[in-house]
Amino acid sequence: MLAKRIIPCLDVRDGKVVKGIHFTGIREVGDPVECAIAYDRQGADEICFLDITATHEGRKTMAEVVRKTAEKVFVPLTVGGGISSVEDFREILRAGADKVAVNSAAVKNPELIKEAAEVFGSQCVVAAIDAKRDERGAFRVVIHGGRKDTGLDAVRWAKECERLGAGEILLTSMDTDGDREGFDLELLNAVCGQVSIPVIASGGCGKLQHFSQVFEETGADAALAASLFHYKELTIDEVKEYLQKENIPVRRF
Repeated sequence: MLAKRIIPCLDVRDGKVVKGIHFTGIREVGDPVECAIAYDRQGADEICFLDITATHEGRKTMAEVVRKTAEKVFVPLTVGGGISSVEDFREILRAGADKVAVNSAAVKNPELIKEAAEVFGSQCVVAAIDAKRDERGAFRVVIHGGRKDTGLDAVRWAKECERLGAGEILLTSMDTDGDREGFDLELLNAVCGQVSIPVIASGGCGKLQHFSQVFEETGADAALAASLFHYKELTIDEVKEYLQKENIPVRRF
């Protein structure tokens, strides 16, 4: 089994790290560059920056934050938020990102995934999918921070993203995001069972056991968390030490 990855996520708004529940009730919790440096030292496998206002308010992503971070942090950086063209990919990759996550723009223009994969390689393209159950319990793709239901089936969309050339899926459950009651295992199993590219589990992690649970009970390749790490309830190394004891393979430096 390949080593499972632990990825801290930094939601960024106006150049500050923020945290909310279900993408609302947002409050500032730190400086993105300083947070990234701390996570790098703790043994993060990757770091994810999501500019949570860029898509909604039509702003461009924070290339400057990425540049400053890439100068000081040497684990892979994934950056998303407001990416809507191949040129946006180029700008963020040049700034120092290793991967670029696309969400709303790919829903509106699926060819963006294909074009970016052809220019930069699939390894640079992450399809970020925010999913929410509808009244019948089916998983739907939502965009704009969960404010707009696209009507797309999340599992079918994940398969389409893979077909178009995405190298990875960042799958966030809007039903569990911020609740800290555990990852959405049903959603993850639905998607992992239909794609062969890596899936990053996101939304709902609240304690150590949730990390082992997601790796033992789903096909997720990586787990992403924010609050737990932001508020220093756990360090990344503590999570990895726990996972090792549970016989789940991780990289420790």
